[in-house]
This record gives sequence, C-alpha cells and structure tokens, in this order.
Amino acid sequence: MTGKHPYLPGRTLRGRVTFERIEGGAFVRMRSKMEDPEIPEGIAIFGTDEADDACTMLYFDIRGVARRYDVALRSDGFTWSRDAPQFAQRFRVTIANDGRTMEGEGSMKKDGSDWEPDLRLSYTRAAQ
Repeated sequence: MTGKHPYLPGRTLRGRVTFERIEGGAFVRMRSKMEDPEIPEGIAIFGTDEADDACTMLYFDIRGVARRYDVALRSDGFTWSRDAPQFAQRFRVTIANDGRTMEGEGSMKKDGSDWEPDLRLSYTRAAQ
C-alpha cells in the first residue's frame, strides 16, 4: 500500500496490509506495517454480532493504543468510525470493480474541533 498523511507533507508512505480470515472464518484479521517508523504497526480484528449483523473492529498498535470502531459493510467497500470526544476518526475504503485495488480516505477530529483530513491509502493486491 502507499499513502499520504497531512502531518507528514511531501512524503509518500509505503507499507503492507494483510487481511486474513481466522477462527474458521468467524473473524477477519487485518495487520498493517508501514516502512515509515512514524506510522505505527497495528492489528485489527473484525467480527459481527449475529443478533443484528452489527460489525465491530478492535484495533491495537505497537504504541499501546487500543480502540473500538463501528464498521459498515457496503457492496463496494466498508467504513469504520469512532466518535470518542477526545479523538474521533472515520475511514472509508472503496474496492475497485476489478477487486485488485482499494482506496481509503480518513478524517479525524480532536477534542471536539472540526473534522480534518487524516491518512489516505491506496491498496494493491499482491497475491490471491
């Protein structure tokens, strides 16, 4: 994947993300690792609740950050969001029709301020 972050102007971020079904398909694990040390390595677990099909993502990274996000699945991708007062985030991933690429765009809001741009990522499938 490649990306940009507004707090790191002029830099192209590079890294790798993997999505893997685990526990017999009950969950999806996402691992991300960027080459740039300023973007933390992280892991997320996605799962649904059979009562209402609600999807949740639990995220953890090497800084010790742990967050819960609500996930919405769509036919062309997915979004995750977190509306905590101190730090809210939204990230939308759109899957291309060819199924080989995805585009992600995030926004964030700190301490109740206005929404501002966050990480932007382009994903390209390396293997099937």
